[in-house]
Amino acid sequence: MIGRIRGMLIEKSPGQALVECSGLGYEVDIPLTTFFNLPDPGEEVVLHTHFAVREDHQSLFGFSARFDRDLFRQLIKVNGVGPKMAVGILSGLDATQFIRCVEARDINSLVKLPGVGKKTAERLLIEMTDRIKQLEGQFIPNTEGVTPTDSAAVQPVPAGHSPVEEAESALISLGYKPQEATKAISRIAEEGMSSQELIRLALRAMIPAN
Repeated sequence: MIGRIRGMLIEKSPGQALVECSGLGYEVDIPLTTFFNLPDPGEEVVLHTHFAVREDHQSLFGFSARFDRDLFRQLIKVNGVGPKMAVGILSGLDATQFIRCVEARDINSLVKLPGVGKKTAERLLIEMTDRIKQLEGQFIPNTEGVTPTDSAAVQPVPAGHSPVEEAESALISLGYKPQEATKAISRIAEEGMSSQELIRLALRAMIPAN
């Protein structure tokens, strides 16, 4: 099990980071809440990781906070929630916001997350109530009143595509349909906005904070 990686951040993009550690480059899948907290390429980064092995695929998932990694591990134990959906959940809502949704039985916010239908949302509310209690005692950042991704520092991403294209690609990678991503970005896009600003505002519009 690979539980933690510390090394140089080589590349980053919404949904993935490339970290060099002892001469090896690890491709790490990350939620947007972690992406926004990454340092600039060339700097040291520490990620708490979960190594998932399937018959035909191996994936490494990384999180800037250990609590996020542990919450991810509880999410993928829920019937019908795989790693990709769990990453999508923790991209649209940070750990504290997700916990507040569960405690408030807020099914409406959950069904706005990509891939989360009503039945899955209901299972999340039921099963995660007890699972969250297992995580009690760990540090949970105070983000009271903060909207999705607002608590994360906006960092630059490598050039190559327009900010709109990068933002749309990031939303699609989370599970949103292309037309949903295009529509959400077009509603809030203004000249001069970075891809991170577009992503943050689009998620805020699609998943309003309570």
